[in-house]
Amino acid sequence: MSLNSVLAEVIKTVPDCVAAGYVDMTTGMLLGVKTVDSHPQEVLDLVAAATGDIFQGANVVSIEKLFKQLRGVDSDEHYFNEIIITSKNLIHVFSRSKSTGQQVLVTVSRAGANLGMMLIKSRQCLPQVEAAA
Repeated sequence: MSLNSVLAEVIKTVPDCVAAGYVDMTTGMLLGVKTVDSHPQEVLDLVAAATGDIFQGANVVSIEKLFKQLRGVDSDEHYFNEIIITSKNLIHVFSRSKSTGQQVLVTVSRAGANLGMMLIKSRQCLPQVEAAA
């Protein structure tokens, strides 16, 4: 199945989902995206860039390094795997790929969505998205 087909399934699976995308943080590219509404390409490109900032910004990398140091973790593994951002109307869940660590599934649901179910369903979808990318 193509990545865009899998992302369309993500929208059907995640509660109240209005958009799903897959971002490669190495290149800063949006590898695939599906939304229930149309959005200008510049908005989608900014989401991809912001995803990289969220996981790989200088302060975030410093925090990861410090947490690993304090806990005695000596590996290149990333400390932050999921980040949730809420706004007035939406919930954004950013889930780091377990296989590459450099790709992120972004799911966006309406603010009334059950956050717990959103997390569970996003986590369940991640392996299919990774396989399709």
